[in-house]
Amino acid sequence: MRQAMNLALRAAREDEVPVGAVLVKDGQLVAEGWNRPIGSCDPTAHAEIQALRAGAKNLGNYRLLDTTLYVTLEPCAMCAGAIIHSRVKRVVFGAYDSKGGSAGSVFEILGTDKLNHKVAFSGGVLEQECGNLLSEFFRIKRNKPTGRG
Repeated sequence: MRQAMNLALRAAREDEVPVGAVLVKDGQLVAEGWNRPIGSCDPTAHAEIQALRAGAKNLGNYRLLDTTLYVTLEPCAMCAGAIIHSRVKRVVFGAYDSKGGSAGSVFEILGTDKLNHKVAFSGGVLEQECGNLLSEFFRIKRNKPTGRG
């Protein structure tokens, strides 16, 4: 999770929402990602998607069996769908997302038994620290002059 937090800080330095993700298999880092939708002009470029894409490429398989995805924020519905389709075994996240989380906060996508793959998940790992990254980023954004007259 600490590496995911470092990636979230990288996203913040790029003026992206500070979310980072790392994909691990057999205790080894397989891939990583950080939010890049603004800089890449790609609405799907969330940290989780970036890590899943890199992981599939690095492993040579779109199915990411027996992997764990660590992410600083509870995945959204889009990311939860991608996680399920890629067959990630487990997701560990930091902060809960009361406005769009898909591991129980708003939706229950990851753990549902209505889909063809059920993902184990746990949240609240370094929750305060992960949440502080987001709170501080948006506090600065709110207080930044826009240059509009």
